[in-house]
Amino acid sequence: MSLDPRTTLAQQDEPPRPAAPGKKWVKSVRVQNGIDTEVWEEVDIDSGASGPSWGARKDLRLLNHDLPRVDAPDKVTGRAVYTHDVRVPGMAFAQVLRCPHPWAKIVRIDLEPAKKLPGVLGAVVLESEEVKWVGRPVVAVAADTPEHAEDGVRAVVVEYEVQRFAITPAQSQAPDAPKIAGNRDNVRVHETEGELADAEKALAECDAVVEGTWRVPVQHHACLETHGVVVDYRGGDSATVYASTQGTFTINSDAARKLKLKGSQVVAVVEHMGGGFGGKFGMGLEGDAACKLSLELKRPVHMLFDRASEFLAAGNRAGGVHVLKAGAKKSGELHAFIANVERHGGVGGGSNQKQPYIYRPATSHTQVKSVLTNTDSSRAMRAPGHPQMSFAMEGLMDDLAYAIGMDPLEFRIRNVPDNRRTDYERQLRQCAELIGWNSHPHRTAPNRSNDELKVGIGFALSTWGGGGGPECKVEVRLLPDGSVEVLSGTQDLGTGTRTYVAAIVAEELGLELNQVTARIGRSSYGAANASGGSTTTASLAPAVKHAAWNARKALFQHVGTLLGVKPENLRIAGGRIEDSTNPESNWIGFKDACAAVGGQGISAQGEWQRELASNGVGGAQAAKVQVDTLTGEIQVLHMVGVQDCGLVMNRIATRSQLNGGMIQALSYGLFEERVVDPDLGIVLNANFEDYKIAGCKEIGLMQPVLDDGDERNGVIGMSEPAVVPGQSAIANAIMNACGARLREMPLTCDKLLMALRGAKRG
Repeated sequence: MSLDPRTTLAQQDEPPRPAAPGKKWVKSVRVQNGIDTEVWEEVDIDSGASGPSWGARKDLRLLNHDLPRVDAPDKVTGRAVYTHDVRVPGMAFAQVLRCPHPWAKIVRIDLEPAKKLPGVLGAVVLESEEVKWVGRPVVAVAADTPEHAEDGVRAVVVEYEVQRFAITPAQSQAPDAPKIAGNRDNVRVHETEGELADAEKALAECDAVVEGTWRVPVQHHACLETHGVVVDYRGGDSATVYASTQGTFTINSDAARKLKLKGSQVVAVVEHMGGGFGGKFGMGLEGDAACKLSLELKRPVHMLFDRASEFLAAGNRAGGVHVLKAGAKKSGELHAFIANVERHGGVGGGSNQKQPYIYRPATSHTQVKSVLTNTDSSRAMRAPGHPQMSFAMEGLMDDLAYAIGMDPLEFRIRNVPDNRRTDYERQLRQCAELIGWNSHPHRTAPNRSNDELKVGIGFALSTWGGGGGPECKVEVRLLPDGSVEVLSGTQDLGTGTRTYVAAIVAEELGLELNQVTARIGRSSYGAANASGGSTTTASLAPAVKHAAWNARKALFQHVGTLLGVKPENLRIAGGRIEDSTNPESNWIGFKDACAAVGGQGISAQGEWQRELASNGVGGAQAAKVQVDTLTGEIQVLHMVGVQDCGLVMNRIATRSQLNGGMIQALSYGLFEERVVDPDLGIVLNANFEDYKIAGCKEIGLMQPVLDDGDERNGVIGMSEPAVVPGQSAIANAIMNACGARLREMPLTCDKLLMALRGAKRG
């Protein structure tokens, strides 16, 4: 298409052709034939701009495409080094002794029998006075082999004075329950919002009112790699700590205090890690034990929790009880809402998001309280508080929709916040199309036929922030041999950080992905935020882009002098830098350009650029479930997730995060539950034999979809919301299939059969 220079802005809104790599189209005013005329001009992407830009999505070569993970070969061949794999000269192996009682005073600890055993190198006390939760480590033993360390743990003598305990919420709320936190009550009211009288008045105005009690269990993080550290301290004024952590820079200060060093004297290393899901920040009890032993022995100590310690002493997702009552108008308005929420967070307060979750009633009242028990404190777990809120709220929404005879999908669209309605409607309708809702025969009422096998469909929504911040500092190096490195202290939890870090630099420099080396996971590199709250990508990616942009800018200054071209007239693509006005004859290869710089090459720094990030994500998920009304068997046939997240760095990795979130939610909904014995005060399933998680047999078709209707050109994290709505959609699909509302997870066959019996009785 030719461009008439007399064409005005109103007449010509589109550029004449796609921009060349590293270039963009801009409108400029030029004097042509004596007339000021607006024309399109192709300029360098940073020409006339104050900083870097992602550019148009359609012009990207690497970003927003499917990229193979750069660390995949290392992981599948076993070359990748995890904390468990670290071996350094003179290293000792450590293990902990856990308290078997929910509440006990420690009368005496004798370490000598352990220290006398062959191979045992030392032992330290971690808690000497009182233990208030079952499984709390009290002693750590170091030895020359893991087996000798276990022998030493068994030889330690501890005398306890066992106290009355409250290991379940019911015991904790009994009139004569022991007070877990001194003189404070076991039940604490955290917040109250809205007037109860107003909400009750609004309920009386509704055409339909439903109520129920939803119960969510304690869920464990179930990371493949347990919590662990290797503390390499040999005396002196320096130490190296290898940690399985979500925050490289959460390690330095913690370890320094314990080793009596300065933060600058401790180097933290996170080469690879096997999952965190919110539970791995700071040194933790495992780090405390390793530091104490290393400080005493003046030698490296390898401390990795065994699976039982992981279950008992490494945190969990809080359980809870949600008592909800709500009313709707026949028009589809969520008119009134009342909630009483209990958080079950062990010796901690637990976590939750506010009810009502996502949906906005006209009038509401909510009270939130926590119930303490003699169990390990809950920790952040992927989307803290959101899955619990979702399970109760989404079930309530379905029940209300059926009560007024309305399609649950349409009822949701009508009651989401106004500023997200367009996005949620787009996502819900795409889910509906892919899951088969539009041809489903039971869209306004559950299937109450007498069929043995029934199929139902359910929906649920998620929300999250996912924004970034200015914590990250990044360096890009262009070396004289033409190699390119990008350095940042950030950690990769397994989500693909290394890959998009390299891809951003390769995109900016016109290189291929394998031509850039990402060096991450070491505190001696640039600062970085911890990976929590889906903030890593939105914090790190803009800083990487800025550093790469600065590196290209510096390179163009040198090359411009060599070629006799203004830097703004240069472009880079296909491994060479060329004069955009004479690209065929005036160019230089990228490697030759780096060599021409001389010296140490080019080092460019980058930091967070606000305009390259955005925040606020949401998604919709749908589940198709088959239930057997004779046996109670529940089978998830198909799940669809549609998720927005602004500009996608690596599409296949982002789909993988959404896919993994749906699987994690399926497992949470159908199988996972910590089980305690209220009389003996013990956890009955602190292992992978008795604590059930979903396997290949239980996982149906998973269909992750990236919402390209989200046209924001900033980067936003999305791993958190991916795990929020899945279990809610499954519970709603069960209800749709057979009319049985399951309000307690896990959603098991016995509960379904009981609910079906209740449904038959009305």
